[in-house]
Amino acid sequence: MVTLSLDWLGDLNFRSHAGFPAIELQSSNPAVASPPQALAYATMACMGMDVVHVIEKGRHDLRAMTVTFHGVRAADHPKRFLSMKIHFDVTGDVPGRVVERAIELSRTKYCSVWNTIRKDVELTTSYKVSPGS
Repeated sequence: MVTLSLDWLGDLNFRSHAGFPAIELQSSNPAVASPPQALAYATMACMGMDVVHVIEKGRHDLRAMTVTFHGVRAADHPKRFLSMKIHFDVTGDVPGRVVERAIELSRTKYCSVWNTIRKDVELTTSYKVSPGS
């Protein structure tokens, strides 16, 4: 079970209640994540953590990874995500087949965030492996 609490700060601003993991969400401040951006971050982080875990479990030399998100939202309310593209830039001595397998395992088995999202949201993934220096 997961229990969280947000406090309303006025306008369209919320912050996690004291004693809960820190997060602040706003609707109109570009310096603070909006709820849809938080969902995108959660999806990226969930899949990224899975990919790192699989790569490291295979004892590959992962030096760095950047995860990038591009999403398309509906024009009309509820302005939900229609599609998500997640790209993984991997640095290190990691075979491409390992990265592909890690992404697939995340997508189909491990990432609870992605597997909570509506099944009609299109998800495409890509990756690039660069040797570590």
